[in-house]
Amino acid sequence: MRAVRSVKVGNCTLDGEKIYIQSMLNTPASDVEGSVKQAVMLEKAGCEIIRAAIPDMEAVKLIPAIKSAVSIPLVADIHFDYRLALESVSAGIDKIRINPGNIGDFEKVKLVAKACRDKNIPIRIGVNSGSLEKDLLEKYGAPTAEALAESALRHVELLERCDFEDIVISIKSSNVRTMIEGYRILAERTAYPLHLGVTEAGTKRMGIIKSAAGIGSLLADGIGETIRVSLTADPVEEIYAAKDILSALGMGTGVKLVSCPTCGRTKINLIGLAEKVEKAVRDIDKNITVAVMGCVVNGPGEAREADIGIAGGDGCAVMFRKGEILRKIPESEILTELLKEIEKI
Repeated sequence: MRAVRSVKVGNCTLDGEKIYIQSMLNTPASDVEGSVKQAVMLEKAGCEIIRAAIPDMEAVKLIPAIKSAVSIPLVADIHFDYRLALESVSAGIDKIRINPGNIGDFEKVKLVAKACRDKNIPIRIGVNSGSLEKDLLEKYGAPTAEALAESALRHVELLERCDFEDIVISIKSSNVRTMIEGYRILAERTAYPLHLGVTEAGTKRMGIIKSAAGIGSLLADGIGETIRVSLTADPVEEIYAAKDILSALGMGTGVKLVSCPTCGRTKINLIGLAEKVEKAVRDIDKNITVAVMGCVVNGPGEAREADIGIAGGDGCAVMFRKGEILRKIPESEILTELLKEIEKI
């Protein structure tokens, strides 16, 4: 188990005991009402830390508006202008995300660090392959994993020189292997909490695949305290994808769905049923396993560990619990009866 230096972000403690799910608003920063609405939707979906872009002074208005509408921490995403970080701190932000190397000289970094230290606000150092320093690109020839890690640690040292240690680190790449290797290097060289993500992962389909491969590999190694699944999609989809990744690794709560791939023995519309069940249980906060199986051959047997499940028959299904058959139900009532049983658990 990796030893992690504890860092508090609002009501969240990043210490390796729990993995926190993050997302970022994608409404225009000038749309305060729309941003608040989206933040509320993200919290309802299960988001635990929200990030918002603060591109100018006008956008600082987002901070009190969002914080009055949700109970989860809010992170200000700052680039180039250190004054935006200072104003965000004054407005009550819970965390600042910056690249210390692009907000000006050392004195400006010191001002941001002092403001955050005075209010116990952590700073996330965000490094990605598109913003790597020129000397590191020359040294390594490309935004390699080692280059990204060295950049992040360089920025850590900059903040430590400012007597600031409430630090979270992220090094993101759109290349999954580079991302994995970079975080593994960091995990060996620093105890600061790590925020995981594959940047510019793509649309919903490919973005989830790349994020599952990258984030999942690291979490399985015991690396990572917070995660974001970056998708070119509604941010709510990022939350569901993140929850699914955690669930697949046995690290999350909520319903775990088991369903078979179907075969020639299947005599009910199992694909359609499994999709309906998946949607219906998405927001149920019960740590249980539900099985949707195609036939009795691989139903109660292969899914015997499921808390509740169904196995299809000829226009019907049997309901089973922990491998024991309960009763037979007609195909038209499968979803309704299954949800009733889930409610009883």
